[in-house]
Amino acid sequence: MSDAVPVQRREVEPREWVAAAEAARAEGFTFFDWLTAVDQADATDVPGLDVVCHLLDPSTPTALRRLMIRTRVPDGAVLDSITGVFRGAAWHERETHEMFGLAFDGFDDGTGRGLRPLLLPDGFEGTPLRKSFVLAARASKQWPGAKEPGESEHSKPTGRRRVSAPGVPDPEWGPR
Repeated sequence: MSDAVPVQRREVEPREWVAAAEAARAEGFTFFDWLTAVDQADATDVPGLDVVCHLLDPSTPTALRRLMIRTRVPDGAVLDSITGVFRGAAWHERETHEMFGLAFDGFDDGTGRGLRPLLLPDGFEGTPLRKSFVLAARASKQWPGAKEPGESEHSKPTGRRRVSAPGVPDPEWGPR
């Protein structure tokens, strides 16, 4: 028998995002745990970002209830902020904005400074958790050790083609 607490899941449309958070809070899911996005750029139905919010109901610690709310936000769209419902969502929305490029309409963290950089250095360009982001550091640095069988000094070379490290753009894309 598993000790895992089952998770309720709700799929909502982007226009219902805030209302779903408000309804969850009214149902007792008052503990905001986390919010993030998953890049679904290669989805065949609606490419974009899946935004996921995880909430807990702390009123009955012996029978903890968990809820995940998910919505698909099309590329380039803006999602309403839930900082008016859960103040703790501010940090997570800033991180999601910075890492995935998703804007949150009505964002308010109490400072009046809006969505702004959180983790990345000043002047950083791009959204590093999007699938389209090129990992330039991997392209410019030598990969340590042997990547493929036969590249070691102790074995014969094989006829296999060399494979680039994950995140390295194809050479056909042009110079880096």
